[in-house]
Amino acid sequence: MRITGTFLDEITHDIPSNNWGQAEWAADFEVMREIGIDTVIMIRAGWGRKAACPSKVLEERVGIFPVYEDLVEMFLDLAEENGMAFFLGTFDSATRPARAWTLEEELDLGKAFIDEVWAKYGARKAFKGWYLTFEIGRMEKRRVACLRELGAHCKRRSPDLPTLISPYLYGAKLVDDPLTLEQHYADWDQILGELEGVVDIVAFQDGQVDYDVLPAFLQANSELIHKHGMRAWSNVESFDRDMPFNFPPIDWRKLWWKMQAAEQAQVEKLITFEFSHFMSPHSCWPAAKNLFNRYREYVARGSG
Repeated sequence: MRITGTFLDEITHDIPSNNWGQAEWAADFEVMREIGIDTVIMIRAGWGRKAACPSKVLEERVGIFPVYEDLVEMFLDLAEENGMAFFLGTFDSATRPARAWTLEEELDLGKAFIDEVWAKYGARKAFKGWYLTFEIGRMEKRRVACLRELGAHCKRRSPDLPTLISPYLYGAKLVDDPLTLEQHYADWDQILGELEGVVDIVAFQDGQVDYDVLPAFLQANSELIHKHGMRAWSNVESFDRDMPFNFPPIDWRKLWWKMQAAEQAQVEKLITFEFSHFMSPHSCWPAAKNLFNRYREYVARGSG
């Protein structure tokens, strides 16, 4: 399998900005297209007081910082020029893990923002889906409720467009009290059951557990996703969680191994977090160019 989708992480949280403008983004989209990427997913259109596009809703309710350029418009233009599908990420108030707002306030804001961006961008040719940006790794009733209610709202606005989530594995590389495979299965059987009908695609992140147990988690994820009538993708992380600092491009051999493990789990599509920072020849990380070259060699020899 090849990586055919990538997140776009421009409203940065813990990843440094490349500080690109229109020309740099246009060049990167061309490279993405050349290696077979057909789907781009804006990970969030707003985070805390930062926003990717002008928004009256966020100005009035959040007090966002000035928005100097409409990145959503730019990404839609570039997606259309390169024949790609664009998924728009929703708003994250960024007060995790204990949010200052009530669930009702969070949902009211999220729905108002969805209405606003749908009215502005919904008719665009490249607008092919929604990304529900709230990430979870285990049963968290509030966050599951956010996903369920915001997914349902997206469906009311655009019944024919898919909704995507990318949960994480509550694993040993992330927390001190990781879930066992059995606990993970039980939690996600319940979570996906609650999300049936409002979430169409699930792309689990793959970087939070040790490599020797990852295949079993990927197999379990694929089984659960299909059980609940959803489409199984895999978010093959292209950054390395094993280094003493956050976050360099991953070793090519690790990425290759994870892609093989995802293929064996019979997922439909591989996406990555995230091409432009960790795999692009234009990245601010020099090692990303080398990772790109190794991946391009892999593609050229038929992925064998």
